[in-house]
Amino acid sequence: MVFINWRTNFILIIIIIFGAAIVYYLFNLQILQYKLYEAQALGQQVNFTSEAGKRGQIFCTTSQETRGATVTSGISTEEMGLAINKENWKIFVDPQKILDKNIFAQTLSSKINQTPEEILSKLKNQNSYVLIKSNLTPYELVEVKKLKIDGLLWRNDPERFYPQQELASQVLGFLGGTGVGQYGVEGYYEDILKGKIGVEEEKLGFFYGLGKTSLNGSDVYLTIDYNIQFQAENLLKKEKEKNDIDSGQIIVIKPDSGKILALANFPAFNPNYYWQERDMGIFQNSAIQKLFEPGSVMKPFTMAAAINEGKITPDTVYEDKGVVVFGKSTIRNFNNEVYGKQTMTQVLEKSINTGAVFAQQQIFPEVFFNYLEKFGFTSKTGIDLQGEVYSTNFNLKNGPAINYATASFGQGIEITPIQLVRAFSVFANGGRLVRPYIVEKIVNGSEEEYTKPEISKPIVSQQTVSQINSMLISVVERGFNGVAKIPGYYFAGKTGTAQVPLKNKKGYDPDKTTQSFIGYGPAFNPQFLILVKLDNPKVPKSSLSAVPVFKELAQYIINYWHIPPDYNTDFVSK
Repeated sequence: MVFINWRTNFILIIIIIFGAAIVYYLFNLQILQYKLYEAQALGQQVNFTSEAGKRGQIFCTTSQETRGATVTSGISTEEMGLAINKENWKIFVDPQKILDKNIFAQTLSSKINQTPEEILSKLKNQNSYVLIKSNLTPYELVEVKKLKIDGLLWRNDPERFYPQQELASQVLGFLGGTGVGQYGVEGYYEDILKGKIGVEEEKLGFFYGLGKTSLNGSDVYLTIDYNIQFQAENLLKKEKEKNDIDSGQIIVIKPDSGKILALANFPAFNPNYYWQERDMGIFQNSAIQKLFEPGSVMKPFTMAAAINEGKITPDTVYEDKGVVVFGKSTIRNFNNEVYGKQTMTQVLEKSINTGAVFAQQQIFPEVFFNYLEKFGFTSKTGIDLQGEVYSTNFNLKNGPAINYATASFGQGIEITPIQLVRAFSVFANGGRLVRPYIVEKIVNGSEEEYTKPEISKPIVSQQTVSQINSMLISVVERGFNGVAKIPGYYFAGKTGTAQVPLKNKKGYDPDKTTQSFIGYGPAFNPQFLILVKLDNPKVPKSSLSAVPVFKELAQYIINYWHIPPDYNTDFVSK
């Protein structure tokens, strides 16, 4: 009995020792030397190829994606590329491997449309590889490959190509000589667009060809609608011919989301030949990178602040005497007009400076400044383009009363066009501030990442928005002889004609103005908002310059999107 127990115990001990050895082996294999065996296995399963990934391309979002409408312009999806990678096949020669240069030149010349003399001149006194020709046609490449000459090599060095040339040039920016994006989308999304340089992994074995790690950059799809952008840029070119503008910008935005449909600048440049430009300032996107004093387009914000504080209504009456005096300074109306008793709605209709001052003086200066901050006039919009600037407008804070008075009608305050567009969208979307954005989605292989609109809580009440909306409709219907009216539709908007500050001096240039019009429609269900800003047109006021441009572009979008009218009319579109 004792013998049996001893043998049983011995066997049990052997089993325990053997089990412990197995556990130790597995622990050593799976935990302590995990990295070693993983590396050995990876070396048997993965093929490494050193290469550089392609740069991501930039495309317009098609009209179907933007609006759901039918495109009749004849522009296909393939033609929506704004920045693409164009193949550039080059042929090189190693002169040391060419036994008879004359025969070589004679043979090659017939294949690439170069004379034997041109080829020989490139080979003369050269000992290392020589570039013979770039941008070979597909036919030339096939013919060169057929030659099978020792020392003749070819290579594809893709180039950045902008097929639409000047279209949206300041939005796009360009790819600099060092291969780094400069300005616009190319600069802002550089880390997204650029291809990686390194080792591309490709799994072998049973799963060969699966799980390839791409080095390519992501493709970027813009919110820009090609047709609206094209139309906006053409209108700016026409204004150069018609009113000799120095420059100009047009922005079209979806006010409920912040999606930019067009962002046009004049003058523009061709990104394919950016190095030929002598004035580096042309690369700047004036819509986001240049400050200006907006003029009377600021008056609706002054009204909104006073209405929201319960200090005035659209029907509040004041008596205009033509001037408001601040010590030694005097504020006057345009053309020294005197209007007498006027409502706040009439102040906007007739763009009365002293009326805006009256509204501003109904609230404390710090409250007025707080509203300027709420509307985003002291901060960046956050638009996804490189180099956005802004002014803190610190000269207003704790400044003298006249600073607030002039700011009420848009002088002595600096903003960018994109700030103005963002702020005006508040009146079109129920009182909310949106972040303007230019990229609809980012695509990498099968993965797609869409931009999510950023929308704030209401910064003014719904009642304030409704009242301002009605006042701005009245501006379009009754102001400046109704030249902004589009029969069948209600639009809301405001003109602005502002003086231009002298450079490096106090005061304003007597010979220059900035003229603008900003509006949205249809007013009771806004589908789009347009800002037209023209720098120094050779006419006295914006009703003769910016307003007609706005009207033509708005009518184009109405027709393009097939927006139904607000009311019946006998007007027939031609």
